[in-house]
Amino acid sequence: MTSKGLHILCVSLLMLLNSCSISYKFNGANIDYSTTSSISIEDFPNNASLVYAPLSNQLSDAIRDLFQRQTRLKIERQGGDLELSGEIIGYEISAMGVAADNYAAETKLTMRVQVHFVNNIHPEESFDKTYQAFQTFDSSQMLSDVQDQLCTTMITEIAESIYNDTVAKW
Repeated sequence: MTSKGLHILCVSLLMLLNSCSISYKFNGANIDYSTTSSISIEDFPNNASLVYAPLSNQLSDAIRDLFQRQTRLKIERQGGDLELSGEIIGYEISAMGVAADNYAAETKLTMRVQVHFVNNIHPEESFDKTYQAFQTFDSSQMLSDVQDQLCTTMITEIAESIYNDTVAKW
């Protein structure tokens, strides 16, 4: 290849690289901030038959904190461009696997949350969905001894799923 041909190739490559851009957001949010500036996140009441008192506040706060940390959206109590509401509809324990002595070897704690999402900017993206998470623990342990840790893990999982479905679009 001649020096002129090499020069043309380099200039062409440089122009091509300048015209292309790759955009990656580490928070995963896919938000057009020019049209969407706020999200209202209501409290998520605990309407499950088994009630763990701190669960409602912990879930509501975790969702708000995640959106606060991962987006530039202004968090509102009502009337946001995006609206998020819901309720805890399930909080149950169940036996898992029977040991040799006919007692449960593990216990499963399950949490279900019904979510209503309204996108006032793009209404076609609105949805109603139930999210579920569970954790197991050794049946020799009391629920009260492991409940806080298990709930923290389940709340994080559910909050991240809600975030992904509403603004990350994964």
